[in-house]
Amino acid sequence: MEFIQQALENPALLVTVILTIGVILVNGWTDAPNAIATCVSTRAIKPNHAIIMAAIFNFLGVFVMTLITKNVAMTISNMVDFGDNFQESSLALSGALASIVIWATAAWYFGIPTSESHALIAGLTGAAVAHHNNFQGVNAAEWSKVILGLFISTIGGFILGWGISKLIEKIFKYHDRRKLNRKFKNAQIGGAAAMAFMHGAQDGQKFIGVFLIGIAMARGQAVSVDTAIPLWLMLLCSAVMALGTSIGGYKIIKAVGMDMVKLETYQGFSADLAAAITLLIATLYKGLPVSTTHTKTTAIMGVGAAKRLRAVNWTVVKEIVLTWVLTFPGCGLLGYLVTRLLIHLFG
Repeated sequence: MEFIQQALENPALLVTVILTIGVILVNGWTDAPNAIATCVSTRAIKPNHAIIMAAIFNFLGVFVMTLITKNVAMTISNMVDFGDNFQESSLALSGALASIVIWATAAWYFGIPTSESHALIAGLTGAAVAHHNNFQGVNAAEWSKVILGLFISTIGGFILGWGISKLIEKIFKYHDRRKLNRKFKNAQIGGAAAMAFMHGAQDGQKFIGVFLIGIAMARGQAVSVDTAIPLWLMLLCSAVMALGTSIGGYKIIKAVGMDMVKLETYQGFSADLAAAITLLIATLYKGLPVSTTHTKTTAIMGVGAAKRLRAVNWTVVKEIVLTWVLTFPGCGLLGYLVTRLLIHLFG
């Protein structure tokens, strides 16, 4: 109630809250479908049922993992420093969030599985640079975690996807392939649930970190490692992300689960398990802000490569990788421009 009263009395904070909720909703809408892309493409579960399952496990992921560790939220909240001037800081944070919504919506329109995590990091960085007119507001130590997370998600997802797929093929070498696919149907649903849980754990905490920035600015304070995450904030982020997921994103499901590699159920299970393990390691290890899209996609590439390199549609891969490459400079520039515009109009 205290926070609601603060938001109602402070228009800048209210706008920040609304934009943050909007970004979380867009994340659930455009990014969460990656978690269920494989189980839908192999017909292990119907799309509507998969979306409901993803919404539930995204909710649980945000809530449960934040109770265990808040490292990812702390990494994001300390990545940039918008300074002591609350009005201009609020404009900068609003500019960052607006740029993420614009970028993510455009990617969804074209059916490209862009990374909301990379967009968030780039948007915040671009806004901080615009606010200070230099890079003093960017925390290089926290940014190094982004680079490490990028490496782990790429290499870890691919290698684990390749290895788990090969291991299953070796264990069930003499089994009938059609019976094998039926056996792994339920396992793949479980793998997709684990992937949805870890998506909530990673991306939910990132947006909790953004909320912490806004709350700290409103109080004229800095976010510290001792900052407690209130229960209502966990529930709010969980619920909004679940709502966004329930809206669905068939274009993303098609691009990731159908167009890139034609998967059998055991391969879909391998990709989900590989991605979930990679995300869990990154979350528990120093709170690395890892892209769930990036991890899931590289895991699928690894599974496809385990079958044969030609099983991967490298044209689709090229489009996805190009989007990843463009996200940091593209969304960073967008965050910079939107922030400069807001400062010019209202600063």
